[in-house]
Amino acid sequence: MAYSFFSTGTTSEVNFIPEIFSKMLQAKFYSASILPKISNTDFEGEITGAGSKVVVRTVPAVTINDYAGSITTQELTTAKIELLIDKAKYYSFKSDDVLQAQSDIDLIEKAANDAAEGMRVAVETDVLQNVIADAGSVGADETVTSADILANILSMARTLDEKNIPEEGRFLVLSPEFVSMLKQTELKQAYLTGDDVSPIRNGLVGRVDRFDVLQSNMLHTDAGGHTHVIAGHPKAISFASQFTNTEEVRMESTFGTQVRGLKCYGVKVIVPDALVSKKWT
Repeated sequence: MAYSFFSTGTTSEVNFIPEIFSKMLQAKFYSASILPKISNTDFEGEITGAGSKVVVRTVPAVTINDYAGSITTQELTTAKIELLIDKAKYYSFKSDDVLQAQSDIDLIEKAANDAAEGMRVAVETDVLQNVIADAGSVGADETVTSADILANILSMARTLDEKNIPEEGRFLVLSPEFVSMLKQTELKQAYLTGDDVSPIRNGLVGRVDRFDVLQSNMLHTDAGGHTHVIAGHPKAISFASQFTNTEEVRMESTFGTQVRGLKCYGVKVIVPDALVSKKWT
């Protein structure tokens, strides 16, 4: 990008470093999003832009045999799963030079904060809606109350147990409505927490059974008013995202600066058995 020789103001391109701005937005996105807690994000460094394809290799299954004096050696083979970075969202805003000069706040920084939050909401909403159809277990419509919400949670845990899904790292994502309902229950039983302390501590969502309980108001709600809550293990979902472009451009028809950014991402359920979806109302 060519820099204007006379552009030396606080919003000019010579005072703007795209790489630093991009990383700031990425950090703010992840500080607020639940996605890194419910998915595998190991492949993010391999993204180059929209249309990228990340090939995920699965751990090979090793056969266990009976020993009767001799052995046969298995050749390891691994399946390949393609994670397509086929989704992209962007932001673009303008900061007027006169308004910036007269303002007692940094408009670009404030706008960047808003862009990060808006991007988090948009991407998280899309991801949570798209993974539910590929869950290994999809429940029927259920009416859940504070009297039976614990039984419903334990039912999801049992589904994962029957699939031999690891206990460490399990998550449960509930909407604010069901988190509030959960807080109204009696949660002091040792079999739920592993200790004699209630899992609802300091007003924050804690652990129930072996689940880390997370709250999100971006869970999908269908036309019938059912909220699609999900539970599982992070290995179920592969998610990769990156701010691939961040630019500052001087406006041609006015004295101002345009800042725009592009976020590319992809999501895929690669271990369906490790994901449970329920439709609660």
